[in-house]
Amino acid sequence: MITTRDLRERRPTDCDTDGGPVPKPYSTEALCRSMLDRGSPSMTVRNPEIAIKKLTVIIDAALTISNKKGFQAMSLRDLSREAGVSMGGLYAYFDSKTSLLNMILGEVTAAVEDVLSHPPAEVLNDPVEHMKWLIDSHIRLTEKMLPWFAFSFMEAKNFPRKERQMAIDSEVLTESYFADVAQRAQEQGVFRPDVTPLLPMLIKPLLQDWYVKRSKYRRRGVDVASYSATVQKFVLDACLAEKR
Repeated sequence: MITTRDLRERRPTDCDTDGGPVPKPYSTEALCRSMLDRGSPSMTVRNPEIAIKKLTVIIDAALTISNKKGFQAMSLRDLSREAGVSMGGLYAYFDSKTSLLNMILGEVTAAVEDVLSHPPAEVLNDPVEHMKWLIDSHIRLTEKMLPWFAFSFMEAKNFPRKERQMAIDSEVLTESYFADVAQRAQEQGVFRPDVTPLLPMLIKPLLQDWYVKRSKYRRRGVDVASYSATVQKFVLDACLAEKR
């Protein structure tokens, strides 16, 4: 289970780089800048730079409270106290908890699409390398956005119907990238013909385990690179027609 310590230790910064394939910064501040760029009918902020800093504090507080007692149990007054922002200040960014939820889920989905839909040219013609890149990129993205992905996973069962569907659609989007590459690998004879079409759905829990059960891997001294390499090997050993 994800812990408050996990969230505190892995809150990324714009300069959080570890040599992985996720070059764009995905800190809370960068994501809040993206939120403001997208805009929303309920936003009434004037100074973008001040707004980004304040929204970063608000989102950090919302993720922290949600991790402690759940988003459903959190009130906007709870959020106001935790963030040190007045109720009027909160309403400058969103008009309800549901609007806030939509903002958070929207950034998670956008980040997944932004990263996984732009593979480097060197992997495009090799489905095995493309599959390895997808696995590594997704795991490293969730490493940089740990509180966001943990929130989306842990809170999904309590989301309103529309927002629950947003979370489901985000999972389907992720699976589609893996499905396309797996199909190409089978068509080229690189993957065995009997590889199950359920493969993308079986990969997804392996990706989720990294951000949901962080304390388990921390106790065992498993870092992001070794976890990614293990998942890559596990998937390819199960699928390759011939070992490389």
